[in-house]
Amino acid sequence: MIRTSSTGAGVLSRRGFLARSGLIGCSLAASPLLTPVSFAAAPWDTRLVVIILRGGMDAIDVVQPYGDPAYEDLRPRLLGGPQNGALDLDGYFSLHPALAPLMPLWRAEQLGFIHAVSTPYRNKRSHFDGQDLLEAGTPGLHQRRDGWLNRLLQVTPGVEARTAFAIGQGEMKLLQGTAPVSDWSPDAEITLSPQAERLAGLMMEQDPMFHTALTEALDLARAAGDYAGGQSDGEKKQDRGRKKPHQRIASYAAQQLRGDSRIAAFSINGWDTHNRQAGALSRALRRLSDTILTLKADLTADIWGKTAVVAMTEFGRTVRENGTGGTDHGTGGAMVLAGGAIRGGRVHGRWPSLDEAALYDRRDLMPTGDVRAHMGWIMRGMIGTDTQKIADVIFPGVQLGTDPGLLQG
Repeated sequence: MIRTSSTGAGVLSRRGFLARSGLIGCSLAASPLLTPVSFAAAPWDTRLVVIILRGGMDAIDVVQPYGDPAYEDLRPRLLGGPQNGALDLDGYFSLHPALAPLMPLWRAEQLGFIHAVSTPYRNKRSHFDGQDLLEAGTPGLHQRRDGWLNRLLQVTPGVEARTAFAIGQGEMKLLQGTAPVSDWSPDAEITLSPQAERLAGLMMEQDPMFHTALTEALDLARAAGDYAGGQSDGEKKQDRGRKKPHQRIASYAAQQLRGDSRIAAFSINGWDTHNRQAGALSRALRRLSDTILTLKADLTADIWGKTAVVAMTEFGRTVRENGTGGTDHGTGGAMVLAGGAIRGGRVHGRWPSLDEAALYDRRDLMPTGDVRAHMGWIMRGMIGTDTQKIADVIFPGVQLGTDPGLLQG
């Protein structure tokens, strides 16, 4: 959606626009009226990318605790570790082989993980509720309609224009709220003849809000061309053929972060691995690896050096594999960190052990850390957000504890 004020007034939705105009037909009906946008500078110089891993990523198969004595018995068919092709990280944890392309980042201390973390969500293990809580940032799901990333913008002094993007076809609740945010879909494209533009303008001129929004969208479409920039029609088609949707999203995010934007958020699906996990998880991890490497490649070295990429999921999965070669909904999970700003080359967090007595409900990885607290400290270090505002407004009721040292000093 295009938001036209910092107070949340004047929100133009794609559906609302199309319903009121009814004139442009298929080219706009298939497009969300959203294209690359240039923004006024934000009052900080770092970049933050938040990726929601929808479906419940199995942390134990991604960052494998092969040094835990109970691991082998719990995962006989999903057993990882260096002896099974995984990549040793620190002598206790190994990395799923599908993330092998990221190992240079690990060695450069630009890739890290936080293990045994979760939101306050417990027991019901519903994707919908779990994702809502993850993006709302508070257990009171029915008390908040805005997202924690939007509340970060609300409490940051000096934000004069839109500095954040929600990217992709899916709804990003963590960026909903009164602070201005822009959305973009990788299929966004506006192509109108001069006559159609004139007709649209005439029909909208009695409604200033819609007229302004239409003019803005068309101007941006003309200025942008393609999110890769400066390409001919043939080059655009060739680029779309080479890049998969998640790579196109990452490229677009990088383009905006090279400019005045400071925050980007999007999601990657495919993490619900109830059966045949070996193949499904490998595919999802390759998409995550592609996404991180595309961000790095499309940012300048200087900007990558002050970027934090944070990937999080609504909950982890059971420590025991099930009878169909998969795992079921669990509790404790992991966060993935990348970028030059993060303190990588290590697995952060306090490992609770896989001994049955140490498990949550004797079935799940026991959470020893709160996703919100870790994110709060990243905000503090990247943007300078006041810790009281983090605990009172952004993540109401969170116990921040001490700084876990997730960022470069």
